[in-house]
Amino acid sequence: MPVSVARFNLIDPEGTPAQLADRYGAALEMARFADSAGMTMIQTEEHHGVENNWLPSPFTFAAGVFGATRTIAVTISAILGPLHDPLRIAEEIAVLDLMSKGRLMTVAGIGYRPEEYEMFGVEWGRRGKLQDHLLETLLKAWTGEPFEYEGRTVRVTPRPYTDPHPMLVVGGSSKPAARRAARLGLPFFPSAHLPELETYYNEKLAEYGTEGWMLMPGEETPLLHISEDPDRTWAEFGHHFLHEAQMYKSWQSKDIKSAVSSGATTVEELRAEGVYRILTPEECVTAADTSLGNLVLHPLCGGMPIDEGWRSLHLFTERVLPNCKL
Repeated sequence: MPVSVARFNLIDPEGTPAQLADRYGAALEMARFADSAGMTMIQTEEHHGVENNWLPSPFTFAAGVFGATRTIAVTISAILGPLHDPLRIAEEIAVLDLMSKGRLMTVAGIGYRPEEYEMFGVEWGRRGKLQDHLLETLLKAWTGEPFEYEGRTVRVTPRPYTDPHPMLVVGGSSKPAARRAARLGLPFFPSAHLPELETYYNEKLAEYGTEGWMLMPGEETPLLHISEDPDRTWAEFGHHFLHEAQMYKSWQSKDIKSAVSSGATTVEELRAEGVYRILTPEECVTAADTSLGNLVLHPLCGGMPIDEGWRSLHLFTERVLPNCKL
């Protein structure tokens, strides 16, 4: 069933600490508003050492969202699994699962930026083994029972709220990622529309005798902004979308597959491409009912002014949500 999503990565290329504080505060207020308006999900993510201030601490942000909301879910898509201490992350997720009564979904990926591994002193070539270690440890830790960990007996408490464990999903665009998910009986979330990986994942489920399911992105998964005058909004704010698109593209090698991938070098090219879309409320309703799956609103994209982000969110909740079949 399609869902409505508000995405926040808190980018602000020119942001001072005071401006970033305002942006973070606005994002939490937007999450509160989205919750009260009946939106389905807040999506956030993790990147480190990025000059435009990309959010590095998604669990902390998720905790803020849970404190400000009552029903909306939070998806972290994705954490960079090998950069985290498995026991510490088991505790963090367990506490967030208790705080939210099961509203957290964590997608665990391995990332694609070697510089992030260098920053934390983690060996890039071991990322697959480290990811296996993380996932296996989380599943043991959340039982609340003692288990053997790196030559010692440990126990993680408290137990999470969700039984048998908090929602944990394996992300990626490769066969090793699909195989990892199938072996552990975990859901798999490809980073793009990749039907061939769904076939491979299902084959591996049968081979391992495990059960799982897919979260497959649609063939079109545009990032949305709502405006009563898209021409004006592209002219005035298009550079924010272009900044994010070019930054994200610069990280992607030819082997990386992503639902959000742009080759645009100008605002005009970006608009024609359709990865980022500024739609009127009426256009968004039509698209939701005919061609789009999930509706992913990106109100603070690329350092978007907070007031403009609010305009988009209000138009979405007041004139799109009530009129489309989500």
